Amino acid sequence: MSGYLTTHVLDTARGLPAAGLKITLYRVTGHDREALVQMVTNADGRTNSPILPAEEFAIGTYELVFEAGAYLRGMGLSDGFLDIVPLHFKMTEAAHYHVPLLLSPFGYSTYRGS
Repeated sequence: MSGYLTTHVLDTARGLPAAGLKITLYRVTGHDREALVQMVTNADGRTNSPILPAEEFAIGTYELVFEAGAYLRGMGLSDGFLDIVPLHFKMTEAAHYHVPLLLSPFGYSTYRGS
């Protein structure tokens, strides 16, 4: 089995998927990070394809950066508390990694999903 990475964003304040939210994926090596891809969530709050497909997968440390502030301002939901939400994580085996973001104007949570 080859590994790959997916994500999605749920707007918990509105109880809806977060459409139109920009996400950047970085590969992290030590103190350096390399931008791999930038995508925008669709109407279902997901990217149209895996954010890191199987043919580009490599074990290592990654960072998903969600531009939450721009999204929240666009929805009229934020007074400016959240802006950029970085999620720094490791992928240690060839598997499906699903890293969602549950977002509200004043907080967020994440987990490794399936």
